[in-house]
Amino acid sequence: MLLAGGQGSRLGVLTAKVAKPAVAFGGKYRIIDFPLSNCINSGVDTVGVLTQYQPLRLNTHIGIGIPWDLDKNIGGARILPPYEKSTSSEWYTGTANAIYQNLDYMETYNPDYVLILSGDHIYKMDYEVMLDYHKEHKADVTIAAMPVPMEEASRFGIVVTDDKGQIEAFEEKPANPRSNLASMGIYIFSWPVLKEALVKLSSQPGCDFGKHIIPYCHEQGKRMFAYEYNGYWKDVGTLNSYWEANMELIDIIPEFNLYEEFWKIYTNNDILPPQYISSEAVIERSIIGDGCEIYGEIHNCVIGSGVTIGKGSVIRDSIIMKDTVIGEGCVMDKAIIAESVEVGSNVTMGIGSELPNKFRPDIYNSGLVTVGENSVIPSGVQIGKNTAISGVTVKADYRDGLMESGETLIKAGERL
Repeated sequence: MLLAGGQGSRLGVLTAKVAKPAVAFGGKYRIIDFPLSNCINSGVDTVGVLTQYQPLRLNTHIGIGIPWDLDKNIGGARILPPYEKSTSSEWYTGTANAIYQNLDYMETYNPDYVLILSGDHIYKMDYEVMLDYHKEHKADVTIAAMPVPMEEASRFGIVVTDDKGQIEAFEEKPANPRSNLASMGIYIFSWPVLKEALVKLSSQPGCDFGKHIIPYCHEQGKRMFAYEYNGYWKDVGTLNSYWEANMELIDIIPEFNLYEEFWKIYTNNDILPPQYISSEAVIERSIIGDGCEIYGEIHNCVIGSGVTIGKGSVIRDSIIMKDTVIGEGCVMDKAIIAESVEVGSNVTMGIGSELPNKFRPDIYNSGLVTVGENSVIPSGVQIGKNTAISGVTVKADYRDGLMESGETLIKAGERL
């Protein structure tokens, strides 16, 4: 059961019109491709995908699951949006509530075990090995956990284990953590245990795994074990972590390798022409998608498919998503440009001070320029750091052609 209904509000304008799992990643992929690919690589071929927030792009991308070999008559990938019942109608109000509302779907398969995943993390994991661990320990619940720096442990759900890996305590974001083993939000339940807990806590408002189901199972004396994972795992829930994870892909020896033959990452690809790189173009340590036309300079960038970079433009340390057009003579430093954006000529981005954003300092605070999808940036403007732009903007929206650091420009009808 793959939880993919997240709004991803900490990604700001990037998720104004699209669910977080459907946000582009690494040029050609979307975030949800990683848990879906893990499933098929692990031999999991029955996947319920729970969607809610802005699901159109996500549903279109997954379709009937063909790229992941999940187009099956029995099992395969199934989109599971919230639906109206005969007695009530409600949205998914928490992670466990979403699973509870799909009890009938799970019942049809009469499973022995249920794997619960999040649709918005970047990692590779063989769930079959985790299931073997679950069976070996005769566990009722197994939680995937990974070591984190002790000073960051209070941000996570923390598991405290004995020397055999059995969970003695579970603490949700503790002020004084007793362990540095953080829950990854990946669970394997023996089906009777999960069903009992979901039914028992079904009336709990906003029923959640970390806050309700896991503590309940612990109180009931269920056999709970932590499966320690030591590979690459990234929660790309903030703009800075999203930017960093993309930039790590272009390291000389990337920590997260997209090119391993034995563990492929599958995606729903458009059929596109090859790239065109002009004789004047300069490209240094970058990922460039199919169908791009590059006439300028690109340094340390992740460029999606169908992007055009105009002559004389210099793009550094940036993420440019698919079908964006950047005019001539532009200079960009540390920008995240969403899909289908038009940037005029002689635009400068990423200048000035590191002043935090005035409206949302909690989101726009890492020196980035963030532009939402389908936006238009007029020619000849300058844009500072920690800024957010969404919508079709014109020269008059920029005072003296300048948008200072920490400012926000959201046109009517758009969302911050």
